Amino acid sequence: MAQVPQTFFDALAVRTWCGLALETLGRSREEIDAINVYPVADGDTGTNLYLTVESAVAAVEAVFAGHAAGPEATGGPRAARSGATGSGGPTLADAARAMAHGALIGARGNSGTILAQLLRGMAQVLADGDIAHADGRSLGLALRRAADSARQAVAHPVEGTVLTVASAAADAAGGAEGDCGTVARAAYDGARTALAETPGRLPVLERAGVVDAGGRGLVAVLGALVETFTGEKARSPRRDPHARVPPVEDPAPGDGVLGECAEGAAVAPGEEGPAFEVIYLLEAEDAAVERLRERLDALGDSLVVVGGDGLWNVHVHVDDAGAAVEAGIEAGRPHRIRITHFGAGDVHTTGAERPPRERAERAVVAVVPGEGLAGLYTEAGATTVLARPGEPPASGELVQAVRRAHAREVVLLPNDADLRHTAAAAAEQVRADGIRVALIPTRSAVQGIAALAVHEPDRRFDEDVVSMTSAAGATRYAEVTVAERQSWTMAGICQAGDVLGLIDGDVAVIGSDVAVTAETVLDRMLSAGGEMVTLVLGDDVPDTVAERLESRVRERYLAVDTVLYRGGRQGALLLIGVE
Repeated sequence: MAQVPQTFFDALAVRTWCGLALETLGRSREEIDAINVYPVADGDTGTNLYLTVESAVAAVEAVFAGHAAGPEATGGPRAARSGATGSGGPTLADAARAMAHGALIGARGNSGTILAQLLRGMAQVLADGDIAHADGRSLGLALRRAADSARQAVAHPVEGTVLTVASAAADAAGGAEGDCGTVARAAYDGARTALAETPGRLPVLERAGVVDAGGRGLVAVLGALVETFTGEKARSPRRDPHARVPPVEDPAPGDGVLGECAEGAAVAPGEEGPAFEVIYLLEAEDAAVERLRERLDALGDSLVVVGGDGLWNVHVHVDDAGAAVEAGIEAGRPHRIRITHFGAGDVHTTGAERPPRERAERAVVAVVPGEGLAGLYTEAGATTVLARPGEPPASGELVQAVRRAHAREVVLLPNDADLRHTAAAAAEQVRADGIRVALIPTRSAVQGIAALAVHEPDRRFDEDVVSMTSAAGATRYAEVTVAERQSWTMAGICQAGDVLGLIDGDVAVIGSDVAVTAETVLDRMLSAGGEMVTLVLGDDVPDTVAERLESRVRERYLAVDTVLYRGGRQGALLLIGVE
């Protein structure tokens, strides 16, 4: 379907731009991955940019969905907990802030972290004041703020990287006069010219015969911006006749091609460099973050700290990963900590150090809502993807998890009804890699536990999938949570702060006490029979609640067994499964 051009930069334009950028990066992701040349051999710049934009898209879509749901909506538990209010569409400020926040919390790698700061810089201009839309002049100012803030976020900027491309785009946009389409086109052309010149600014790019991968990704994102305002697809940098050094297609393993990270000293295969990449989100005050920058800069290189307003995304390469995390703990509250070892055999090496690991025959990949269940699933042999409250995983994360499982056959457990389509998209993508994937539509982690309990990798794949599907389907699931706002539900009107008992996804009980509500839910579920009750307690639920529920089952349901797990920070207060 043809894209309808946007005259001004409004909320709909933000939404359109994010969607088009995701499509564009999806098409060029592998190409961008293949031309990583600076400064460590990641081979994942395109993927990191895609995942970052995917998170931004999810945040923007959530804002539009929230505004579409008025207080009279009967959206059930999701609506009751979302805090979505009002009707009509979001403002430009709403959409721009959502885009920036989504990119920040979903940023992957150095390239994604810098892109998140670029989007944040734009949002600071677009969300300034209560305007319905921005014109070409405002777009130029937004691109200027984006380039400047991204450069400030990098500890030691290097020319010939995505920072150079962003600055060139801002310079060109600042010199353009006209509507948003004219300014976007000028920014895109300026970025393309700068991208073609990156090999002349970084010798490592020229030796490899490629342009900067992060800059290539930014040009793709700006091309989507042009399409948003003009309806016309921008020319691909791959076919740019003015490019001095064309991107390569697929560098062969071990041929000396380096990797991209946008700043710091290049590290060629065989040279010594920091052993770990450390990334985490950090809740901290500005003053504490300034001290953190100084400490991390002394610990390693490739330091990028982006964000603001109390939430930051920290990226650094170090030899002492523990010290980098401890520095974050001293500064505030770090979470979503990811540590990658730049060691032999991982994606940051050429592959020449040791032969590839043999694929397992079968694996289980599961999305889990808390650290406690992640440990339980891991002990059972599953590869896990952690879904924190309000931060559902994107399809790219599931794809990476399936590839990390390194098996010929994979059983995928989304464990959430809202993740079914995301999981289906991930399954379709990895099937193209020759991996046989079966998606079991589990709607809760307790159904996933039941499926995992009967998993037998020595059986034929189809038989194993049928057995796991049957076990999951035979498990009724419930959760106890707290309503975030007033809403209509299947059980009546709930108020903010009410305790909700959901059975099979629908609100069945509205109460004021966690233990009493949980008992009512449990009684209703067991009235239809059952042999096993699974209880998964969140961090905010005291052990006395579990003891009370276990006693109730022992006293009232003599033939029913109970098993208890601690789920950690899982969103819901309590998960219940009845088999």
